Amino acid sequence: MPTKRSIYLDYAASTPTDPQVVEAMLPYFTDIYGNASGAHAQARASAQAIDDARHSVAAVLGCDPEEIVFTACGTEADNLAIRGVAWAKKQLGEGNHLITTPIEHHAVSHTFNQLCERFGFEQTIVPVDSHGVVDPHAIAAAIRPETTLISVMYANNEVGSVQPIADIGALARSRGIAFHTDAVQAAGYESLSVNSLNVDLLAISGHKIYAPKGIGILYVRRGTNLLPTLTGGGHEMNRRPGTENVPYIVGIAKALELVERKRDTENLRQRELRDKLIDGVLNNIPGSQVTGHPTRRLPNSASFVFSGCEADPILMHLDLAGIQAASGSACTTGNPEPSHVLTAMGIPHELGLSALRLSVGRQTREADIDAVLEILPDVIEKVRQLNPTYQMMS
Repeated sequence: MPTKRSIYLDYAASTPTDPQVVEAMLPYFTDIYGNASGAHAQARASAQAIDDARHSVAAVLGCDPEEIVFTACGTEADNLAIRGVAWAKKQLGEGNHLITTPIEHHAVSHTFNQLCERFGFEQTIVPVDSHGVVDPHAIAAAIRPETTLISVMYANNEVGSVQPIADIGALARSRGIAFHTDAVQAAGYESLSVNSLNVDLLAISGHKIYAPKGIGILYVRRGTNLLPTLTGGGHEMNRRPGTENVPYIVGIAKALELVERKRDTENLRQRELRDKLIDGVLNNIPGSQVTGHPTRRLPNSASFVFSGCEADPILMHLDLAGIQAASGSACTTGNPEPSHVLTAMGIPHELGLSALRLSVGRQTREADIDAVLEILPDVIEKVRQLNPTYQMMS
């Protein structure tokens, strides 16, 4: 009996845990299990593992190990960075104005909104262009004397557009403003050199870089005022209390080391697959359109809209054919409204409802792309045939 096809093209949502990462983690579940805050041999072994992981992460980011904070996920890292700096600076009387963009992950945008609605902060949301890219000059124009924090994501999780982070960071630094970037999607594909990027705070999520779900990293530049958002013990140098998750800390450090080591070769390979996918869709499906920047986009990310379609039936038919994809961000899948990202880019409402994101990864092969290009045109045509509005227009 033939095996059912299974093609996973949702790496932007989550990645499988690398076997080398699992191997590195295993001893810390059963053999080295002590609480790192203790003084005995088991505790010292756990503490040493965390210290080694911190040094490994710092080597990739080009920073001091003491500037690395381990969190439970990318969302927590974003929350700690934004709330921690905003609260600290307001407490010091430095201001209460924040700047961000309309295409941020909800871990950022909802945190900004809550700070404004519940804690008396003000925000300026700087628009993006039709490719989902923000202009640093527009950021500069939004700065006020009371501005204390700017947050712009490194690369968008829905359309893959990469932002001019180093330019925005240089601007923020020249004005004495803290600069945070959500690098969850960029990690493994773009440079994470915090000094080249001119960032003060940078967030990473484990399950986007072939580590497990449930672990994240926050870089905090030395000298950045940060008020902890959790209270408890003095873990993570008094910035994030809670008994450290030693196996997962070991895992994310190993995963980051591996993706950095493979970054150039994987970027080239995945970019070729992505470009073949984009070219094949545009050449074989009338009424298709790529969303996001045409060149300044992540090498694994291809995102489209299709006239006369909605995303849910597209995803259903693809899933039945063994192809796993997404309609933009996994956090908003199932929402009948177009994503906030596409709306901010000026994509018309009806077109935005058809958003399809196909993201490749380490296990993706050319044969997978060939299969998608064979199946997707028929899927789009089938969905259009079931759309009475499209039938009337065609």
